[in-house]
Amino acid sequence: MKLYGEANPAPNPRRVRIFLAEKGIDLPEIRIGMRQGGHKSPEHKARNSLGQVPTLELDDGTMISESVAICRYLEALHPQPPLFGTTALEQAQIDMWVRRIEFQLLIPVGMFWRHAHPLTAALLTQNKDFGESNRETVARAMKWLDRELADGRAFIAGETYSIADIVAQTTLDFASFIGLEVPEGTPHLGAWRERVGSRPSAAA
Repeated sequence: MKLYGEANPAPNPRRVRIFLAEKGIDLPEIRIGMRQGGHKSPEHKARNSLGQVPTLELDDGTMISESVAICRYLEALHPQPPLFGTTALEQAQIDMWVRRIEFQLLIPVGMFWRHAHPLTAALLTQNKDFGESNRETVARAMKWLDRELADGRAFIAGETYSIADIVAQTTLDFASFIGLEVPEGTPHLGAWRERVGSRPSAAA
Protein backbone atom coordinates (compact mmCIF):
# COMPACT_ATOMS: atom_id res chain seq x y z
CA MET A 1 0.00 0.00 0.00
CA LYS A 2 0.98 3.60 -0.49
CA LEU A 3 -0.63 6.88 0.41
CA TYR A 4 -0.85 9.94 -1.81
CA GLY A 5 -1.04 13.05 0.33
CA GLU A 6 0.40 16.43 1.11
CA ALA A 7 2.42 18.10 3.83
CA ASN A 8 0.94 20.22 6.59
CA PRO A 9 -1.11 22.31 6.91
CA ALA A 10 -3.37 20.30 4.55
CA PRO A 11 -5.84 18.91 7.11
CA ASN A 12 -7.23 15.83 5.39
CA PRO A 13 -3.91 14.10 4.62
CA ARG A 14 -2.86 14.94 8.19
CA ARG A 15 -5.89 13.07 9.53
CA VAL A 16 -4.56 9.88 8.01
CA ARG A 17 -0.99 10.51 9.22
CA ILE A 18 -2.22 11.02 12.80
CA PHE A 19 -4.33 7.88 12.52
CA LEU A 20 -1.33 5.90 11.27
CA ALA A 21 0.83 7.26 14.10
CA GLU A 22 -1.76 6.26 16.70
CA LYS A 23 -1.86 2.76 15.22
CA GLY A 24 1.90 2.48 14.85
CA ILE A 25 1.56 1.76 11.12
CA ASP A 26 4.44 2.63 8.82
CA LEU A 27 2.98 3.51 5.42
CA PRO A 28 4.87 5.39 2.70
CA GLU A 29 3.34 8.72 1.70
CA ILE A 30 3.91 10.33 -1.68
CA ARG A 31 3.34 14.07 -1.41
CA ILE A 32 1.97 15.30 -4.69
CA GLY A 33 2.60 19.06 -4.49
CA MET A 34 -0.80 20.70 -4.30
CA ARG A 35 0.59 24.22 -4.69
CA GLN A 36 2.14 23.10 -7.95
CA GLY A 37 -1.17 21.58 -9.08
CA GLY A 38 -0.13 17.98 -8.57
CA HIS A 39 -3.57 17.02 -7.29
CA LYS A 40 -5.15 18.14 -10.58
CA SER A 41 -2.65 16.37 -12.83
CA PRO A 42 -4.01 13.69 -15.18
CA GLU A 43 -1.89 11.13 -13.34
CA HIS A 44 -3.47 11.87 -9.98
CA LYS A 45 -6.99 12.33 -11.37
CA ALA A 46 -6.67 8.79 -12.69
CA ARG A 47 -6.34 7.78 -9.02
CA ASN A 48 -9.04 10.14 -7.73
CA SER A 49 -11.34 11.71 -10.30
CA LEU A 50 -12.06 14.63 -7.96
CA GLY A 51 -8.38 15.53 -7.84
CA GLN A 52 -8.16 15.39 -4.07
CA VAL A 53 -5.91 13.96 -1.39
CA PRO A 54 -5.49 11.73 0.49
CA THR A 55 -5.85 8.66 -1.71
CA LEU A 56 -4.75 5.20 -0.63
CA GLU A 57 -3.51 2.80 -3.31
CA LEU A 58 -3.79 -0.88 -2.38
CA ASP A 59 -1.34 -3.51 -3.57
CA ASP A 60 -3.78 -4.67 -6.26
CA GLY A 61 -4.21 -1.14 -7.61
CA THR A 62 -7.54 -0.41 -5.93
CA MET A 63 -7.88 3.23 -4.85
CA ILE A 64 -9.64 4.46 -1.72
CA SER A 65 -10.25 8.16 -1.24
CA GLU A 66 -11.79 10.30 1.54
CA SER A 67 -9.81 10.43 4.75
CA VAL A 68 -12.34 8.80 7.08
CA ALA A 69 -12.95 5.98 4.59
CA ILE A 70 -9.19 5.36 4.41
CA CYS A 71 -9.02 5.28 8.20
CA ARG A 72 -11.95 2.85 8.39
CA TYR A 73 -10.16 0.51 6.00
CA LEU A 74 -6.97 0.69 8.06
CA GLU A 75 -8.97 0.14 11.26
CA ALA A 76 -10.32 -3.11 9.85
CA LEU A 77 -6.79 -4.28 9.10
CA HIS A 78 -5.31 -3.01 12.37
CA PRO A 79 -8.09 -2.96 14.99
CA GLN A 80 -5.84 -2.09 17.95
CA PRO A 81 -6.03 0.44 19.44
CA PRO A 82 -9.64 0.96 18.37
CA LEU A 83 -10.25 4.47 17.04
CA PHE A 84 -13.79 3.95 15.73
CA GLY A 85 -15.22 2.50 18.94
CA THR A 86 -15.86 -1.09 19.99
CA THR A 87 -19.53 -1.18 21.02
CA ALA A 88 -22.52 -0.22 18.89
CA LEU A 89 -23.07 2.86 21.04
CA GLU A 90 -19.44 3.99 20.85
CA GLN A 91 -19.36 3.55 17.10
CA ALA A 92 -22.60 5.52 16.65
CA GLN A 93 -21.41 8.33 18.91
CA ILE A 94 -18.07 8.59 17.13
CA ASP A 95 -19.78 8.68 13.73
CA MET A 96 -22.15 11.34 15.06
CA TRP A 97 -19.27 13.51 16.22
CA VAL A 98 -17.30 13.12 12.99
CA ARG A 99 -20.35 14.34 11.07
CA ARG A 100 -20.96 17.19 13.53
CA ILE A 101 -17.39 18.45 13.34
CA GLU A 102 -17.36 18.27 9.57
CA PHE A 103 -20.69 20.05 9.09
CA GLN A 104 -20.56 22.57 11.93
CA LEU A 105 -16.86 23.45 11.81
CA LEU A 106 -14.99 22.13 8.78
CA ILE A 107 -17.40 23.44 6.16
CA PRO A 108 -17.32 27.09 7.33
CA VAL A 109 -13.54 26.88 7.82
CA GLY A 110 -13.28 25.65 4.24
CA MET A 111 -15.55 28.42 2.95
CA PHE A 112 -13.42 31.05 4.67
CA TRP A 113 -10.28 29.46 3.21
CA ARG A 114 -11.71 29.37 -0.31
CA HIS A 115 -13.37 32.78 -0.40
CA ALA A 116 -11.51 35.06 2.01
CA HIS A 117 -7.90 33.90 2.29
CA PRO A 118 -5.22 35.49 0.08
CA LEU A 119 -3.51 32.16 -0.64
CA THR A 120 -6.55 30.94 -2.56
CA ALA A 121 -7.30 34.19 -4.40
CA ALA A 122 -5.46 33.06 -7.53
CA LEU A 123 -7.17 29.67 -7.59
CA LEU A 124 -10.83 30.62 -7.91
CA THR A 125 -13.24 33.54 -8.08
CA GLN A 126 -13.69 34.60 -4.48
CA ASN A 127 -16.83 35.98 -2.89
CA LYS A 128 -15.03 37.80 -0.11
CA ASP A 129 -18.12 38.98 1.74
CA PHE A 130 -19.38 35.42 1.89
CA GLY A 131 -15.95 34.19 2.92
CA GLU A 132 -15.67 36.69 5.74
CA SER A 133 -19.20 35.85 6.91
CA ASN A 134 -17.89 32.42 7.87
CA ARG A 135 -15.55 33.91 10.45
CA GLU A 136 -18.41 34.37 12.93
CA THR A 137 -19.90 31.00 11.98
CA VAL A 138 -16.61 29.32 12.89
CA ALA A 139 -16.41 31.22 16.19
CA ARG A 140 -19.96 30.13 17.09
CA ALA A 141 -19.12 26.52 16.28
CA MET A 142 -16.02 26.66 18.48
CA LYS A 143 -18.07 28.09 21.37
CA TRP A 144 -20.66 25.36 20.85
CA LEU A 145 -17.95 22.70 21.00
CA ASP A 146 -16.59 24.27 24.18
CA ARG A 147 -20.04 23.97 25.77
CA GLU A 148 -20.29 20.34 24.68
CA LEU A 149 -16.97 19.59 26.39
CA ALA A 150 -18.07 21.31 29.60
CA ASP A 151 -19.39 17.99 30.94
CA GLY A 152 -15.81 17.03 31.77
CA ARG A 153 -15.29 14.23 29.27
CA ALA A 154 -11.72 13.81 28.14
CA PHE A 155 -12.31 13.52 24.40
CA ILE A 156 -14.81 14.56 21.76
CA ALA A 157 -16.92 11.38 21.77
CA GLY A 158 -16.33 10.28 25.36
CA GLU A 159 -13.47 9.09 27.52
CA THR A 160 -11.51 7.43 24.71
CA TYR A 161 -9.46 9.13 21.99
CA SER A 162 -10.95 8.44 18.58
CA ILE A 163 -11.17 9.47 14.93
CA ALA A 164 -13.57 12.22 16.09
CA ASP A 165 -10.67 13.84 17.96
CA ILE A 166 -8.45 13.54 14.91
CA VAL A 167 -11.06 15.23 12.70
CA ALA A 168 -11.56 18.03 15.23
CA GLN A 169 -7.83 18.49 15.89
CA THR A 170 -6.85 18.78 12.24
CA THR A 171 -9.77 21.15 11.56
CA LEU A 172 -8.94 23.47 14.45
CA ASP A 173 -5.22 23.46 13.68
CA PHE A 174 -5.95 24.35 10.06
CA ALA A 175 -8.35 27.07 11.21
CA SER A 176 -5.56 28.58 13.31
CA PHE A 177 -3.20 28.44 10.33
CA ILE A 178 -5.58 30.51 8.20
CA GLY A 179 -6.29 33.04 10.94
CA LEU A 180 -9.41 31.64 12.61
CA GLU A 181 -8.27 31.37 16.21
CA VAL A 182 -10.27 29.79 19.02
CA PRO A 183 -12.15 32.64 20.73
CA GLU A 184 -11.53 33.64 24.32
CA GLY A 185 -13.76 32.16 26.98
CA THR A 186 -13.52 28.58 25.70
CA PRO A 187 -11.54 26.85 28.49
CA HIS A 188 -12.89 23.36 27.87
CA LEU A 189 -11.97 23.45 24.22
CA GLY A 190 -8.56 24.82 25.15
CA ALA A 191 -7.95 22.02 27.65
CA TRP A 192 -8.98 19.42 25.07
CA ARG A 193 -6.58 20.94 22.52
CA GLU A 194 -3.75 20.66 25.04
CA ARG A 195 -4.59 16.99 25.65
CA VAL A 196 -4.64 16.00 22.00
CA GLY A 197 -1.74 18.29 21.14
CA SER A 198 0.48 16.58 23.69
CA ARG A 199 0.05 13.17 22.06
CA PRO A 200 3.07 12.10 19.98
CA SER A 201 0.78 11.62 16.97
CA ALA A 202 0.11 15.40 16.89
CA ALA A 203 3.50 15.86 15.23
CA ALA A 204 2.35 13.88 12.17
